[in-house]
Amino acid sequence: MKRAFITGITGQDGSYLAELLLEKGYDVHGLVRRASTLNRSRIDHLHDNPHLTLHYGDLTDGVSLVNLIHKIEPHEVYNLGAQSHVKVSFEMPEYTASTDAVGTLRLLEAIRAAGIDCRFYQASTSEMFGATPPPQSERSAFYPRSPYGAAKLYSHWVTVNYREAYDLFAVSGILFNHESPRRGESFVTRKITLGVAAIKLGVQERLELGNLDAIRDWGYAPEYVEGMWRMLQRDEPDDYVLATGVGTSVREFCAAAFTHVGLDWEEHVSHDSRYERPTEVDALIGDASKAESLLGWKAQTMPSELAALMVDADLEKMARLIER
Repeated sequence: MKRAFITGITGQDGSYLAELLLEKGYDVHGLVRRASTLNRSRIDHLHDNPHLTLHYGDLTDGVSLVNLIHKIEPHEVYNLGAQSHVKVSFEMPEYTASTDAVGTLRLLEAIRAAGIDCRFYQASTSEMFGATPPPQSERSAFYPRSPYGAAKLYSHWVTVNYREAYDLFAVSGILFNHESPRRGESFVTRKITLGVAAIKLGVQERLELGNLDAIRDWGYAPEYVEGMWRMLQRDEPDDYVLATGVGTSVREFCAAAFTHVGLDWEEHVSHDSRYERPTEVDALIGDASKAESLLGWKAQTMPSELAALMVDADLEKMARLIER
């Protein structure tokens, strides 16, 4: 039985990846941070699975990572843990760097020091491209525009370095935005779909958003974790972009979400500059032709479908809360 170790297992991607690997017969180990309140709602349904084990630790604590790698001896490591909110990274740049940049180095060094035969996946991000014009591919220049993007760029290059310096099977998945009903509520797509549900059900009247003109490439998270797994099954390590190839503005995603429930978004949405970033990334649109060619991976869910399924999930969830 293969053993996988997932950092960030309680997040959106981590929970979907845990499901996928368990279905494939893996023994799954996950890293969770100690907190006074549990934040494991995304993996609660996996609690009784005998092949899932959770371990306390943190990407800012190198000793805990060394101990866990020695204890678990994983065949595959998926580094999904991060401070992943771009706007928050401007407010907490040092913590973002320690977790997202140096945290990756700590994990790579733990694997190298353990001397185990292990394959490593690094969760890179389209935010590394930043100001580089679209479409962006594996050959595009990097130009991050946030502490988050800069920290992830360090992680990306240190992963490449460990691959080349120590012959480690290490890959970086440069994933463009991918969403789902499990997306954190402070991220713009989920903020929109929750707002649509609340307005439709009469819980609130208006939704405040930041930059409506920003263009992103939004896909469906469960499809993207399948791509992560495929990267580690190749004969040789390499880096891959995962994306839909479709650019959608926040305004267009918002319109699709409201239209799905028969509402006019312009009657309910207002702009609030508090939600804008100090430096904006205007457009991220990915070219995933390499992943399609070598991994057989292609995004299936397009942004309008994504908006609809997220709205439906939030409507159902909010309706249950109201009934209580």
